[in-house]
Amino acid sequence: MTSSIAQAPSWQRDVYDVLKSGGIQQIAYVPDAGHSFTINAAIADPDITDVVLTTEEEGVGVVAGAWLGGQRAALLMQSSGVGNCVNMFSLLEMCRFPFLTLVTMRGEYAEFNPWQIPMGSKTQAALELMGITVLRADKPEDVKEVVEAAFDATFLAGERTAVLLGQSLIGRKKWERN
Repeated sequence: MTSSIAQAPSWQRDVYDVLKSGGIQQIAYVPDAGHSFTINAAIADPDITDVVLTTEEEGVGVVAGAWLGGQRAALLMQSSGVGNCVNMFSLLEMCRFPFLTLVTMRGEYAEFNPWQIPMGSKTQAALELMGITVLRADKPEDVKEVVEAAFDATFLAGERTAVLLGQSLIGRKKWERN
């Protein structure tokens, strides 16, 4: 992981640092390039349990279960995964569990895959419709402050919060030909 630490953009390190310093003990995720630094750092950290998911809605249950077990958890996903979670978000509303998710966006800045655009353009609305407060960071220098604000809203005020990490943070993606 040493080489990935040196190569990771500072905003990605900021995300992990906020989660770690805030006492996150579980990180649930579907593998995603935008979250790769945080995922790899969690895997390497003996104080954090990394939970790889087969689908994003499982992560809502993981985060709720962690809270019931006395631990703080966060869900990492891509905007396309938000659509998979809508039904499970009712668990958060009905049981009033604190919830923190970090969502890397697709379907916006320089998107090459048209299948990403419909959900990417509706991610914020879908989250808000389900009672989740949405914060957004599009510039590297804003990420730490926005993630800290979401963390505090979640774990100090008991809110359900999502941070949208704009696609421009990650940069252009291109199809790879073999």
